[in-house]
Amino acid sequence: MPTAAAPLDTLYAVETPEGIALTLRPAGLAARALACMIDMCLRGALAFIFVMALASTTFGSGLSAALVLIGFFLLEWFYPVIFELGKRGATPGKRALGLRVVMDNGLPVTPAASLLRNLLRVVDFLPGTYAVGLATLLLRPDFKRLGDMAAGTLVVYADTAALDGPLPAAEPLPPTRLLTARQQLAVITWAGRSRRLTPERLDELARLAASVSIAPAEVGAPLTARLLGVAHWLSGRRGAGEAP
Repeated sequence: MPTAAAPLDTLYAVETPEGIALTLRPAGLAARALACMIDMCLRGALAFIFVMALASTTFGSGLSAALVLIGFFLLEWFYPVIFELGKRGATPGKRALGLRVVMDNGLPVTPAASLLRNLLRVVDFLPGTYAVGLATLLLRPDFKRLGDMAAGTLVVYADTAALDGPLPAAEPLPPTRLLTARQQLAVITWAGRSRRLTPERLDELARLAASVSIAPAEVGAPLTARLLGVAHWLSGRRGAGEAP
């Protein structure tokens, strides 16, 4: 029997300090190259507007030249940093391609990391054709260039993740005590996010709700499986022969 083909996407799995398992999808060469081209066009347009604005002033030629050099320097090195530290975590080019820059652990990029990854672009450009950056990006499964390796950052697809999913299979069980609407929602939400939690974190949260699913005479019973059953019961499912 032929085996199933491996998925083409390269995924990057991380675990947050809260025990949440995240799966990130690093952006490859094609998406990053297109994003870079968009940003280059935008920076060129901003530079043209800046030069035209200076040309219409009465500054001397020496001062105008100095201001142009300063403007080009700021535009080249701080344009990406300003956008990466924004709410979207991405330059306009990356946003157009659905990308964003994050830390290795999935958290938003820090100012120091953004500055470092962009300053090291000068090394990635060596020997003048972006050869170093291309080589490191293509040889790594997470598509990191040298700046990303040094700063501990990733360029990933910024797809919106649905926190709640379908409940894992379990036999419906009634709770052992009456629950408020808020408590019922908490149990159902916990079950809906179970596939995004590590097994250890899932069991830890189930122990906090032991009184909901385990009667005093059943101490030592499998908490997680029984609480999943309670979540199904609260969602409207009933066991065979039970009225909803």
